Amino acid sequence: MSLDRTIAPDFKIIRSVNLPEPKTYTLDNGIPLHVINIGEQPVIRLECIFEAGNWFEDSIGASYFAIKMLPEGTNWQTSQEISEAFDKIGAFTEMTHTSDRIGIVVYCLSRFLPEVLPQISQLIQDAAFPEKELQELRNITIQNLRVSKEKNAYLATTEFRAKLFGTDHPYGQSQDENNLATLSPDAILAHYNQYIKGGKFTVVLAGQVSEEDVKVVNETLGKNQVQGTASETQYAPSGTYQGAEMLVDRPDSVQSSIRMGRILFNRHHQDYFKMLVTNEILGGYFGSRLMKNIREEKGLTYGISSHLVTLRNAGYFMIGTDVKKEFTQQTIDEIKKEISKLQTELVGEDELTTVKNFMAGEFAGSLNTAFEVADRQKILLLDGLPSDFFNHYIDQIHATTSEDIRLMANTYLQPDDMLTVIAGGK
Repeated sequence: MSLDRTIAPDFKIIRSVNLPEPKTYTLDNGIPLHVINIGEQPVIRLECIFEAGNWFEDSIGASYFAIKMLPEGTNWQTSQEISEAFDKIGAFTEMTHTSDRIGIVVYCLSRFLPEVLPQISQLIQDAAFPEKELQELRNITIQNLRVSKEKNAYLATTEFRAKLFGTDHPYGQSQDENNLATLSPDAILAHYNQYIKGGKFTVVLAGQVSEEDVKVVNETLGKNQVQGTASETQYAPSGTYQGAEMLVDRPDSVQSSIRMGRILFNRHHQDYFKMLVTNEILGGYFGSRLMKNIREEKGLTYGISSHLVTLRNAGYFMIGTDVKKEFTQQTIDEIKKEISKLQTELVGEDELTTVKNFMAGEFAGSLNTAFEVADRQKILLLDGLPSDFFNHYIDQIHATTSEDIRLMANTYLQPDDMLTVIAGGK
């Protein structure tokens, strides 16, 4: 029997997803340990997450260097010895940094967890911040920044966030060569002492985890001395961006990077799910309206997308693309036309069903491994969301109507409320 390729294959609509619940323990020193015990392979991911990103800095850049310097030497081991200790058991380590949080991540075979934990405890409690390694990291960071500043996409995104939130706001800050060069070792050490060595953190253990593993974690990280959670400075966005257009002029550039958007909200907002669907239709996936119009029909760009960016204390909406300079204004005009259509015309049932099914399938497909499940659970645990938030994700997507989308577009996507940043030229 031959296959008729003119007939689409049958498919099943995904109606629900149930995430495995984490099991939560409290270590002897009060540190919370969240365990996501799933997976068929004897592999573990250990994360120590500190509320200690840009939001908590006294000196710009201190949080970045404080976390990145941890594996560069302790009072007992050199950077080479630390690297060799992890390499000999095949463990992979990463020091993560965001505006909100910093963290230590280690992947290893389950049986090597007892060897990994003392190393992690030492990084947290006994980091030495050797001068030579600190200067090398500073030089590398400055060089990487210089390279990034030659890219329109980097300039457009950093200027976009700075204009949205203000340069004094943690979400509006970006690395600056002068700050990097003058940041003192004392400022870095002070951040480490307060927020890492003495700070309270969260441990997330995902993979094939046993009760013995939990016991070993308590016997090591549960013995660390912690001072509790430090007070958090409150920041309010100081940018005045509504309706503004900002040009980062680069006369020698043949292309322009465009960023359009506004401050919005994070996952706690009642309209979050409705805006997710609205964003997906506009520019959230390859078949979106922006892609069909600006890439497929007019050939102005290789790619264009829109995003709801969710942070711990805020969120924002952003459309981004790269085009030839001479197409800059035409692209902006076409973006506004697509927004206007969402505001004035109801989305057709076929298009809406396609997008909902795509979103449901994409979400279900993002939960294939223990680590992917842990990433979702981390969002709930760290941001204080209801434990069933993601269990209702697909329900909320399917419940969104064409009328909801038109209302979202009229409420949150008014061009007069948006900022436009162009890096390159017009």
